[in-house]
Amino acid sequence: MIIKKIVGVFILLMTLTVTSQENLYQSLILPENLTKNANAVLRVDDTQIEISSLKNLTHKYKRVVTILNKKGDSYLKAFVHYDDEINIKKLNAFVYNKFGQEIKKFKKNDFKDVAAVSSFSLYEDNRVKYLEYTPTEYPYTVEFEYIKETSNTAWVPFWRPLEGYFISTQYSSFKIIYDASVGINKKEKNFSGYNIIDNCENGILNYEAKNIEALKPEQMSPEFRNLGPRLLVSAKHFHYGGFYGSAEDWVSLGKWFNDNLLVGRSSLTEATEAQIKKLVIGIDDPIEKAKIVYGFVQDNTRYISVQVGVGGMQPISALDVDKVKYGDCKGLTNYTKALLDVVGVPSNYTRLYASPDSQIGVEKDFTSFIGQTNHVILNIPQEDKEDIWLECTSQKLPFGFIGDFTDDRDVLVITPEGGKIQHTKKYKTGENIQRIKGHYTISNEGTINASVNVNSKGIQYDDKYWLETETERDLDKHYKKRLKYINTIKINSMHITNDKEAVEFIEDVSFQATNYSKKIGNRMLLTLNALNRNTDIPDRYRNRKLPLKIKRGFTDIDEVEITLPQGYKVESKPNSKNIENKFGRYKAEVIEKDENTLIYKREFVVKDGEFPKEDYDAFRNFYKDVNKQDNAKVALIKKQ
Repeated sequence: MIIKKIVGVFILLMTLTVTSQENLYQSLILPENLTKNANAVLRVDDTQIEISSLKNLTHKYKRVVTILNKKGDSYLKAFVHYDDEINIKKLNAFVYNKFGQEIKKFKKNDFKDVAAVSSFSLYEDNRVKYLEYTPTEYPYTVEFEYIKETSNTAWVPFWRPLEGYFISTQYSSFKIIYDASVGINKKEKNFSGYNIIDNCENGILNYEAKNIEALKPEQMSPEFRNLGPRLLVSAKHFHYGGFYGSAEDWVSLGKWFNDNLLVGRSSLTEATEAQIKKLVIGIDDPIEKAKIVYGFVQDNTRYISVQVGVGGMQPISALDVDKVKYGDCKGLTNYTKALLDVVGVPSNYTRLYASPDSQIGVEKDFTSFIGQTNHVILNIPQEDKEDIWLECTSQKLPFGFIGDFTDDRDVLVITPEGGKIQHTKKYKTGENIQRIKGHYTISNEGTINASVNVNSKGIQYDDKYWLETETERDLDKHYKKRLKYINTIKINSMHITNDKEAVEFIEDVSFQATNYSKKIGNRMLLTLNALNRNTDIPDRYRNRKLPLKIKRGFTDIDEVEITLPQGYKVESKPNSKNIENKFGRYKAEVIEKDENTLIYKREFVVKDGEFPKEDYDAFRNFYKDVNKQDNAKVALIKKQ
C-alpha cells in the first residue's frame, strides 16, 4: 500500500513537471503584446558569468526562443565559438512544437563542428559548434544552453535585453559575479522606457528585463544599436593570451595592445624588404610611397573573412601573410603596416565598428578591450591635413578611400604611445556628388535616343565602382533597372572608366526607347527628366515612432540638351522651380536654346542629419515634391 502511494505521488510529480514544461514552452499561449510585430519571441535569455580571478572565467548561457515564422529563423542563434583557450563543458539543445512537447534533442556531439574559416590553415584552431535544424512547422521553440570556461578574462559579452527589430523579449537576465582584483566597467545605454530592473550589489552585476515588445523598423530611422537598450561591460583588469592588462582608459589599453599584441609581428623576409624598397627607389614623398605599398598589397594578397569574435584580437604575423598571400582584416592591416615601416612611412593599426548600414563609433567614455569593434583598418597620420585611412582588405578601392563601410565614425587608433579616439573621413554633402551631362533626341514617332555621361565622386563613387567588374549582361540589367521608369528601353552602348587616382567613376551610356513621349492629335507630351528621375517616396506612417536619420547627404547636378522632333515647337513648359528647406534643396529650369533645342538643368541636394520624428512628414513631402517636378512635362505642338 505504501509503495503504491509512493509510486502514485511520483507519477503525479512527473505529470506536473511535464505539464509545467509544456505550459512554459507552448507558443500558443504567448501574450498578444509579445507576438505583435514579432517574428520571434525570446522566452528566456539567461547569462551568468563568474570571474573568480584574472585567469578564470566561467560563462553559463541559456536561451529559449520561439520562432513564429520563417523570417524568425535567423534568431535561433544556437552556436558557440571556441578555440584552444576555451573549454566547452556543456552543450545541448531541445526543440519543442507549438504545444510545448519535446520533438528533438541534441547533445554536444550532435552539433556541427567546423573551422570558423574553412580551408585556411592559419585559422584552423578557431572553431564553432552550431545547431543545424530544419523546422517542419511553425511556430517552434528551441532551448539552447552551454557552459564554457576560459583563462581569457578580457572578453565579457554585452547585454542586449532586446536583440533587434521583429523580436520581443519575455525574460532576460544578466549576472556577473567578479573578484575584487578584476573589477568591472559598465555603461547603461537607452534603458529609459523599458522594464529593466537593477539588482546590482558589491561584487555582483545583476540586471533583469521583462516583457519588452518587438520594435518594427521605420524607413530612415537610426540604427537599432543606437535605439535599443544595451549594457556595455568590461573587466577593469584582465588576462588575455598570456598577457595581463587593464582597461582603465583608452591610452593605457592602446599601449598595452601595441606592446603585447602587435610588437614582434611585423618582421619580413630580407627578400620581401628588398622587393618593396626597390619599388620606391627615387621617391621621397611618403604618400607616393604609401600608394605603391598599398597597390602591392592589393595585387599580391587576398582577403578572407573571419567572423567577429573568432581569430582572436592578435593579428597573424606579417611573415605568415607574406608567405601564404592571404589574411583577415587584422592580418592584412598588420602586413601593410609592416611594409610601410620598411619604406619609412609611419602608420597606426586601427580598430573600429564597420558596417555600411550604421556609423557606430567607439564609446569615448567607456573602455573595453572587446565588444565595440569588429574590423581593422590602417591610419596614416598627417600633420597639416586630414589623416589617410586605408581599407587593407579590398583589392578594388582606391588609395585613401574607405567608403560607407568605415566612414564618419569614432575609432580606436593604436600608437606606440597609447590608444586614442579619432574620427574617420566624413564625406560631406558636396563631396558625394554626381554630375550628369547628357543629350537626347525625340523623333516624330516619340522614340528617344539618348547618350549620357555620369561622373560620380565620394559615396556616390562608392555606390558604383563595383560596376567595373560586372559582365556586359549584368551591366545591361543594371542600367535597365536604373532607368526603370522608361519602358521598352534598349541599351546601345556602355563604357566605364574607374579613375582611381582622382577617385571618380565615369559612365558613358547610350540607349533608345520607343513611345517615350505621348502623342495626342497634333500635340506631344514630353517628360523632361529622362536621365535621373527620382522615383522613390519614403513610406508613410500614420504614427511615426522613431526619429528621422539621413545618414549621408548627396548632390546631383544634371544638364541635358534635348533636340525636339522635326516640325514641333514648344507650346508650354514648366516654370523654373526652387525648393529649399532644412533637408536640402531642389532646382529645375528649362531654357529654350533655339526653336529646336531645350536645355534642362536640375540640382537635387539632400543634407545628412538627424531630425525628430515630427519632421518626417515634411521630409516625405519634400521627396513627393521632387518626384512631382521630376515628372514635369513640356507640351509640344506641330508647327503650322
